[in-house]
Amino acid sequence: MDATTYTTYFYSPIGNLRITGTEAGISSILFCERAGASDKELPATLETCVQQLEEYFQGTRKTFDLPLLPQGTAFQRQVWEKLQTVAYGTTCSYMHIARAVSGEKAIRAVGAANGKNPISIVVPCHRVIGSDGSLTGYAGGLWRKEWLLRHEGVLKETPAQLSLF
Repeated sequence: MDATTYTTYFYSPIGNLRITGTEAGISSILFCERAGASDKELPATLETCVQQLEEYFQGTRKTFDLPLLPQGTAFQRQVWEKLQTVAYGTTCSYMHIARAVSGEKAIRAVGAANGKNPISIVVPCHRVIGSDGSLTGYAGGLWRKEWLLRHEGVLKETPAQLSLF
């Protein structure tokens, strides 16, 4: 199997995304300041990823169907797998994820794993909020987390009503 890593960029309404992967799957989708040059030939996995991200941002896709190859510890991968069960238009707390994967004492470790999620949006770490309902932590910036949750219909309040810190 070809292990060549390919890169492409996608401009979303909330900034540039750098997508990397192989013919076997997607290894990362990360926000970046500037889009670089995409590889001239891309495997179907990356082309499909771009197509599905376009559909998500257009509001016509609520679930992703992509082969994912995130690199991380066994615990991190367990957290990322659990994140994929949080449905579009819903949220859950860090405590909920901690209880599901390892127990309440793992809440900080869950937060750290969430923050290291290498596959933004598709592995929906933006759907994890504080137990009190506040938006807390997002590697891409809280404004992006708020935008994504509004896009998915979770947030309807005005920004002044949200507790962002």
